[in-house]
Amino acid sequence: MNMEAEKKPKKIFSAAMFRALKHKNYRLFFAGQTISLIGTWMQQIAMNWLVYRLTNSVFLLGTVGFATQMSTFVLAPFAGVYTDRWNRHKILITTQSLSLLQALIFTILIFTHTIAVWHIFVLAVFLGFVNAFDIPARQAFLVQMIDDRKDLPNAIALNSSVFNAARLVGPAVAGILIALLGEGFCFLLNSVSYVAVIIALLMMKNFQPQGKANSKKVWEHLREGFSYAFHLPTVRNILILLAIISLFGMPYSVLMPVFAKKIFLGGAHTYGFLTGATGIGALIAAFFLAARKDAIGLGKILFIGSLIFGTSILLFSLSHNLVLSLFILVAIGFGQIVQMASGNTIIQTQVDDSMRGRIMSIYTMAFRGFMPLGCLLAGTLATLIGAPYTLFLGSTVCIFAGLLLRKKLTAIG
Repeated sequence: MNMEAEKKPKKIFSAAMFRALKHKNYRLFFAGQTISLIGTWMQQIAMNWLVYRLTNSVFLLGTVGFATQMSTFVLAPFAGVYTDRWNRHKILITTQSLSLLQALIFTILIFTHTIAVWHIFVLAVFLGFVNAFDIPARQAFLVQMIDDRKDLPNAIALNSSVFNAARLVGPAVAGILIALLGEGFCFLLNSVSYVAVIIALLMMKNFQPQGKANSKKVWEHLREGFSYAFHLPTVRNILILLAIISLFGMPYSVLMPVFAKKIFLGGAHTYGFLTGATGIGALIAAFFLAARKDAIGLGKILFIGSLIFGTSILLFSLSHNLVLSLFILVAIGFGQIVQMASGNTIIQTQVDDSMRGRIMSIYTMAFRGFMPLGCLLAGTLATLIGAPYTLFLGSTVCIFAGLLLRKKLTAIG
């Protein structure tokens, strides 16, 4: 027995954890996204804080969240049809360019001191329209960037890691910038960050061809996609859980400015810390999933993640201590990404390529589409009964949904 080898400590981060990066196109995309997503999170924090600063209204805070996501909910199924029909690479170049334009308009309005609440609503709806096409195209195009399908779960997990690393860095930087220079600089840096991912997309070559959809009419394609999704028990159960969590659990994030200002008596920097704490948990979850070799057993992990998420939100709603709440938010971030990324991986490994765009658009509806309704509901309830009680009620529904679907989820994989 080789005693030296036995004593050699295990590496926390192994090369296998980043195996999807061996694919050049994915590596380019990963690098571009790393920069762009930091800007995206900075803008998200700045926009929420801007709305709350201008209006001091919890209801309007929830309404802006509704406006941002509602167009995604309505348009995502149709976007999925065209994602299967059109060139996904070109779709992404277009959506990223339009997102850059939106951030630039925000920047100009803020620096010229002409920004009004209605501007925020219009630009939020516009971004939701862009995201309706961007998200399913991005998810479906992921397969085309990976030459070996065995690396797909790792690529999805790494996507989550870069998304949440950005969620850790972006809010922290945004909190500092808002406190020192104002919200405008967050929007300016976000517009610049989109250049990175556009350049990465333009540099891609020889990616895998996408499955070809037939020449049916749009409505027939749409019906075919929903029928395909809901006749697969695994996909159907995951979509149901994600929709419930999106409606009752995910709106916790839109109420963070209220907790930062009213519960913890802080400012923009406190808001940045709260959001950054969820980013830490989410990043841990992403690395945890990236370390897995395959998708076996992800159903059980999905169920556990849903319970961690719901229970942690319940505890957060009861806490009035900032330090304790930051630790709880780490658990919220962990549970959130474990369930979302696990669901994404399971679905991506089971659907046919020719249906991928439509199925991922339905996934987008479940994951992000119900959030606007949840934001509106959360904003309304928070006005009536307060933010803590609103989160308490939502978390209870999430926990119940996870327990209700326990047997069906744990049987997956």
